[in-house]
Amino acid sequence: MTIANPDRLKEMQRALMLRDRAQDGEFVFAVTTTGIYCRPSCPARRPRPENVEYFETGEAARAAGFRPCKRCRPDEAARDTQAVQLALDAIRARKAPLSLSELAERTGYSPSHIQRVFKRQIGLTPAAFGRALRAELSGDVLSDGGRVSDAIYESGFEAPSRFYESMQERLGMKPSVWAKGGQGVTIHYAIVQTSLAPMLVAATDKGVCRLSFKETAEDLRVRFPRAELVEGGADFQQLLEKVIAELEQPGAGDGIPLDVKGTAFQEAIWQQLQAIPHGETRSYAELAAAAGRPKAVRAAGSANGANPVAVLIPCHRVVRSDGETGGYAYGSDIKAELLRREKAGKP
Repeated sequence: MTIANPDRLKEMQRALMLRDRAQDGEFVFAVTTTGIYCRPSCPARRPRPENVEYFETGEAARAAGFRPCKRCRPDEAARDTQAVQLALDAIRARKAPLSLSELAERTGYSPSHIQRVFKRQIGLTPAAFGRALRAELSGDVLSDGGRVSDAIYESGFEAPSRFYESMQERLGMKPSVWAKGGQGVTIHYAIVQTSLAPMLVAATDKGVCRLSFKETAEDLRVRFPRAELVEGGADFQQLLEKVIAELEQPGAGDGIPLDVKGTAFQEAIWQQLQAIPHGETRSYAELAAAAGRPKAVRAAGSANGANPVAVLIPCHRVVRSDGETGGYAYGSDIKAELLRREKAGKP
């Protein structure tokens, strides 16, 4: 093997096994028995692990005496990655939407081809990525106390109607309410004793917005300073019982609604956390790769730590690359016990 970093090597091996298109252009693998190197998603039959060498670039593979696969054309994948990066830079630099024709001119690809390779690597079309980016930027402006008009202008929306349409879906409340720290939103909450530790659960009418251990009502108010906090409630009690059941017996409370908001990247990481099966774990590198951003390992760790609803978005299922449990916002003992329960299938 030519890759010294064990975490990087593990990423490559997993991408090869999954034929991960998001990793095309990030590395190549070479087969010693054929003398050919390929991109990770090559449709050819997977070689035996002992016959595989990994290289960061096609150039390095050629220098080692391998030749490119005529079926998957791995060197084209590297060019695709460069083109997508150019497109990303252009979209981020210009607040107004960019047409496919403009992106094609900047990358040297046809409009249909840049659309195809962009979606394959990023998971969104250029237009959808631009909308998500503008929504994220406008959320940052509002969180900093900016006016709605500032958010519309600074995040590049063409008209207020487009802004409200996008933010209504992402924020779950009107942008003006978001800017005022949740003013007018009612949040029901309770602090209950569990077999692990005192647990705070809070929910809007859309779902659970906070689940934490060893926090108080004052901590909740700091997080939602202008919302109306109401302790208990009949409808909330039914939801609370489902949350407690999920904690005490993993799998018993599946389908619990959530009302959580983050940046586009944070929400992508949280979706991947929810996709990890009960009883299994992933490393931060694997989490970043699953979200389509294999190089954003540190950012994936930050997004994992920003998870507002412990257990329900199972950030405890992310462990260190060496298999050790690693840190947890509420203590390593709670994390270890959550993992033990999931693996055992019972408390």
